[in-house]
Amino acid sequence: MSLRDEIQADLAEAFDDPDGLADAVRPVAGSRTVKGDYDPNLGGATPTTAIRYSGRGVFDNYQAQEIDGSRIQTEDVKLLVLQNEMFEEQAGVVTETPATPKIGDQVSGFRVLNVSEDPAQATWTIQLRK
Repeated sequence: MSLRDEIQADLAEAFDDPDGLADAVRPVAGSRTVKGDYDPNLGGATPTTAIRYSGRGVFDNYQAQEIDGSRIQTEDVKLLVLQNEMFEEQAGVVTETPATPKIGDQVSGFRVLNVSEDPAQATWTIQLRK
C-alpha cells in the first residue's frame, strides 16, 4: 500500500469515526462552466458544458496568523477533501471519473480562490469565499 493510499484510508476512517471527524464532515458539491471551442463548421462556438462533481469534506476557518487581509480574508473558508472521494457527476449520477477542483469553480455556495494538494497527493485544500 502506497503512502497516499494509507493517508487516504486513515482520513476516510477519521471522516467516518463518530469519535473523530464524522460530526464535522459535510457533503461537497462543485460545478464549473466550460465555454465551448470555436468550430469553423458551425461558424461559432460549441455549446458550453457544466462539469459537476461531489464528495465530502471538512469545512474550517483560517487561523488568525494565516489571514493577511488580502489574499486570505477573515470570511474565507478552508475545505479539506480526499482526492479519492471527489468524482464527476453526469445526469445526476456520480461516475468513476475523478474530479479536480479549479479556481473559479462554485463549491457548496462558495467561489474557489485557491486549490492545493498535500505532497502525497491524497487531499485537496480549497480556499473558498462567498
